Amino acid sequence: MQTIDSFDFAGKKAFVRVDFNVPLDENFHITDDTRIRAALPTLKKILGDGGSVVIGSHLGRPKGNDDKFSLRHIRAHVAELLGVDVQFASDCVGEEAELKACALQPGEALLLENLRFHAEEEGKPRGLADDASDEVKAAAKKEMKEKQRKFAETLASYADVYVNDAFGTAHRAHASTALMADCFDADHKMFGYLMEKEVRAVEKVLNDINRPFTAIMGGSKVSSKIEIIENLLGKVDNLIICGGMTYTFMKALGGKIGSSICEDDKLDLALSLIEKAKARGVKLVLSSDSKIADRFSNDANTAIAPNNNIPDGWQGLDIGPETEREFADVIRSSKTILWNGPTGVFEFDNFSHGSRVVAEAIVEATKAGAYSLVGGGDSVACINKFGLADGVSYVSTGGGALLEAIEGKVLPGIKAIRGY
Repeated sequence: MQTIDSFDFAGKKAFVRVDFNVPLDENFHITDDTRIRAALPTLKKILGDGGSVVIGSHLGRPKGNDDKFSLRHIRAHVAELLGVDVQFASDCVGEEAELKACALQPGEALLLENLRFHAEEEGKPRGLADDASDEVKAAAKKEMKEKQRKFAETLASYADVYVNDAFGTAHRAHASTALMADCFDADHKMFGYLMEKEVRAVEKVLNDINRPFTAIMGGSKVSSKIEIIENLLGKVDNLIICGGMTYTFMKALGGKIGSSICEDDKLDLALSLIEKAKARGVKLVLSSDSKIADRFSNDANTAIAPNNNIPDGWQGLDIGPETEREFADVIRSSKTILWNGPTGVFEFDNFSHGSRVVAEAIVEATKAGAYSLVGGGDSVACINKFGLADGVSYVSTGGGALLEAIEGKVLPGIKAIRGY
């Protein structure tokens, strides 16, 4: 497989699929440019070699051409960070984009308008009536599939080389993340530096394991993490369950959870996961106590209670001090660590202490030689809030893509480059 380090981009035009889906405020100012900065090494490598770049990305989830999702709002900041003037095409396809891409000279960059302004990018027909017949839906889907292929071919025609550096969208079989790669031979398609790092990080934590291996899984719903948990049960030594889904497990075990969040229809599922963990020799670590609140607010009245005996009208919003010690002990003794999901409502400062303790324990274990991967939107926001991101081995930029990779799924954006 071709690698970006070994490829000489001199005199070549490269189409680089990046993930510039950054948050903007009401005045279209970028509030967090992490994703742009993450792509800079790839873009600078190409330009430094004497190549030129056509940059493609999405922003938000537009249902058509919508100025609030226009990439023109970020062009100036991209140019500032990249250190070169970045041209802009007001559409990603059409005469303007084609002419500007064709005219690019070595060292120049072109940013295309939001790829998702075109339904062909995602490959989903728009405007179909909800009551449309199955025949109409099938015909629309078939027509869209052909349009998507042509859309991918048009984007590919702008460049000599295809570089995918958008791990955050690698789980999507979109035109620019998967189909475009088919337009290039194996020597002219590759991962960017960020994509390479993401793929290596996931493969290391799942396949190159130093034990004990501990996974910390948070989140509000067991149902949203079921496939991840089941895949991890065949790999980990310790599985820490935290966040809102704790209380589904507690209730399934006969505990009293007050008004804590719970999926009543998943109680049997929680019990089956407990049995699967036992059968596979996995230590399932559930929190023993919680910091509870009388309402969902940072200013709520609080107390500490056993997880299986939370009073009526009270809800668990973070782990308690006993659980903090239990989790930290397990984490500090680990050699491979995966963290996905905070221990509580970390957005409220009064319920962030448990997540901070977990983050600090991961940092401590990492200093002692453990490999630690932090991923999933809330975990990343959490560790950034505490200023501890530099203390772990790797912080993933991929939310849904990372979760699907942990589930054991083959991601279309990865398969498109390396064939598996």
